[in-house]
Amino acid sequence: MKYSIGVDMGGTNTDIGLVTENGNIVQRRNIPTNAYTELEPYVHDMMHEIEAMVADQTAIDGMAAQLDGIGIGAPNGNFYTGCVDNAPNLTIKGNLNFEKEIHKYRDLPVVLSNDANAAAYGEYIYGGARGMKHFIMFTLGTGVGSGIVIDGRLVHGSTGAAGELGHAILIQHGRKCSCGREGCLETYTSARGIVQTYCELKDIPVTPEITSKKIGELAHQGDPVALKTWETVGDQLGLAMANAVTFSAPEAIFLMGGPAQVGEPLLRPLRAAFDKYLLNIFSGTCQIRMSELHTNEVAILGASALIKMPRN
Repeated sequence: MKYSIGVDMGGTNTDIGLVTENGNIVQRRNIPTNAYTELEPYVHDMMHEIEAMVADQTAIDGMAAQLDGIGIGAPNGNFYTGCVDNAPNLTIKGNLNFEKEIHKYRDLPVVLSNDANAAAYGEYIYGGARGMKHFIMFTLGTGVGSGIVIDGRLVHGSTGAAGELGHAILIQHGRKCSCGREGCLETYTSARGIVQTYCELKDIPVTPEITSKKIGELAHQGDPVALKTWETVGDQLGLAMANAVTFSAPEAIFLMGGPAQVGEPLLRPLRAAFDKYLLNIFSGTCQIRMSELHTNEVAILGASALIKMPRN
């Protein structure tokens, strides 16, 4: 049996999975990312967990489990270099050459990209985008990420950092963004942005008790401020999606992440805004769809799918 390794490197934890060719995660392990300040011991422990998974699966299969590669979804992951470049939310600082470090343990293909790109390619290989050549994925969470597929290939651009639609400026001189600029889409349609909109509409301070999930629950209970919040967010995201269509003419735009799970309170105004702002030559050509990958599996599946991506 051939398997791929998917590694989801988050700021707090790293999730590692052994994935079959048809997208089943048969083994999972976890190590605490924030327990490390150097790359070498981090990769050593990651590879220890990978070898343990391979050994366990070999015992289950009754034959040697073969690996075809290791895919890594990471913040600031650079597809071209195999490095993580100065990710601000990692305790391991600097330019981290994962490909070189992993090759000390196994001579396998190592493919690395950011987590939103990984999610997009996971959708292409294992999810609702199978058979599509042109689509965009928006990931809503603490921030807003995106992955763009054109002609069946992820868009990386000249630097490996293309596709940051969450940092396209939505409103001039708007909210301060973690990137240092103002008015980015992320500041309005991320989980944090949604909370800020709700609190502004309600004229109350932002507190830890107020979450996008709670605002979603309130919307389903008919709370007018919560409903207005999602209408505002839907309009903003619909505008951003309509703008995105003009440069890549996708067959579909997929949504994933916690805030997207609220359903119709977001999707109804989003679809209306998308249709309103869409350039008329694209009318009827692009669907808005939810990701078909399970929330708890998408990061590992997406990372493992990177192995199947053309490298030239």
